[in-house]
Amino acid sequence: MTVPGSPDRPLRVAVVGAGPAGFFVAQHLTQRTDVTVSVDLFERLPMPFGLVRYGVAPDHEEIKRVSRSFEKTAAKPNVRLFANVEFGTHVTLDDLRRHYHEVCFTTGAQTDRRLGIPGEDLAGSHPATEFVAWYNAHPDYRHLTFDFSAERAAVIGVGNVAVDVARILVRSPDDLASTDIADYALDALRESRVREVVMLGRRGALQAAFTNAELKELGELAGVDVVVRADEIELDPASRAELERADDRALERKVEILREFAARTPAGQPRRLTLRFLVSPVELRAGSDGRVAAMRIVRNVLHPDDRGTLQAHPTGAVEDLSVGLVFRSVGYRGVSLPGLPFDERRGTVPNAAGRVLDPVTGTHLAGVYVSGWLKRGPSGVIGTNKPDAAETVKAMLDDAAGSACPSPEAPDPAAVERLIHARRPSFVSYGDWRKIDEIETGRGRTAGRPRVKLTSAEEAEAALRGAGSGS
Repeated sequence: MTVPGSPDRPLRVAVVGAGPAGFFVAQHLTQRTDVTVSVDLFERLPMPFGLVRYGVAPDHEEIKRVSRSFEKTAAKPNVRLFANVEFGTHVTLDDLRRHYHEVCFTTGAQTDRRLGIPGEDLAGSHPATEFVAWYNAHPDYRHLTFDFSAERAAVIGVGNVAVDVARILVRSPDDLASTDIADYALDALRESRVREVVMLGRRGALQAAFTNAELKELGELAGVDVVVRADEIELDPASRAELERADDRALERKVEILREFAARTPAGQPRRLTLRFLVSPVELRAGSDGRVAAMRIVRNVLHPDDRGTLQAHPTGAVEDLSVGLVFRSVGYRGVSLPGLPFDERRGTVPNAAGRVLDPVTGTHLAGVYVSGWLKRGPSGVIGTNKPDAAETVKAMLDDAAGSACPSPEAPDPAAVERLIHARRPSFVSYGDWRKIDEIETGRGRTAGRPRVKLTSAEEAEAALRGAGSGS
């Protein structure tokens, strides 16, 4: 029998997760001219594009334009979308292996890392990803509420997500009204009494994970004073040596921008954003109402570890900060999937170049692959997933060419469609998504916004019934 990948016997691939990582895998597979591939994308949520839709801040519309290339991929005749279909509930790994030569998992890192400090779970202390998902109209988080009655909020972390959270908290609601932020979030932020947001970084200015573009944008926010303590951004000898070794103009510019901020005199703007470095929270404390009311932070110094990486170490000097709302943004963690091995320590699926490995034997689970954050851990930006997907796709195609992938029992595309129709009649096809997209952007045009998002599977189903479903 010929290996899969010919026009009369296409290589059948299931991609679980229709976010950036999944679409980059689909793009790499379908751009090949030397092999015929048929790709089906499975997505738990009713709408595709993952972090592009639910993670990118609403005031960063230009970043969301990557979804245009995903649209082109989804529109190809050899690509299908099965959204509103949950792996482990509506389809299993055994189901997918019965219908596909290869299965690639790209479900990302869906939970937050914890701080591990007393008071972390007090009312008013939240994972940053919950807030991000809430203001981006994620169906799982639309019913959350946040108390914006305190005048000071804290964001623990200095990565791009932390910057997004801080910016949304201090930005004028009138400015946000022209974005695709969820209507309920905009209404709540209009009533916010938050006047200062304090961002906390455990290491120094040089090690901060935000990009220069994100940092520079903070200094340009209307109605916001940005405050940086000069003593907290001074580079210690080890950091200066690190900067010299790196010979990286972007790192130098990061420090320059922070020094520019530190030299500013506050102008008495309505809101203030304070950036702190070399400090770590060690405890959240409750007020009389049981909600978070204060944070104890400790000053840090930097020392190199065994690999030469500068790590923060507490000095014992502490400070108490009055704060009534806390968002924790200290990293993400993958979630295990039914039937797949999982490294609990790293929060990833064990793999070699994308090939999923049996943790006991170290051998490849034939026909099973992984890409994105679930493969390498939560690092990089959206575009980082593209070369990562290329590596995984190379492994997939090499295995297919070498007859190293299993032969499915029922590779006919109609067979899996019958299965999905039986188990999840309300699945969302690409044709359905096009109609949802037209509805959302149409509502946006009326309101002078990019789109007005549907915020639940029920809203999407009702909208499709009104438009006529294409499933």
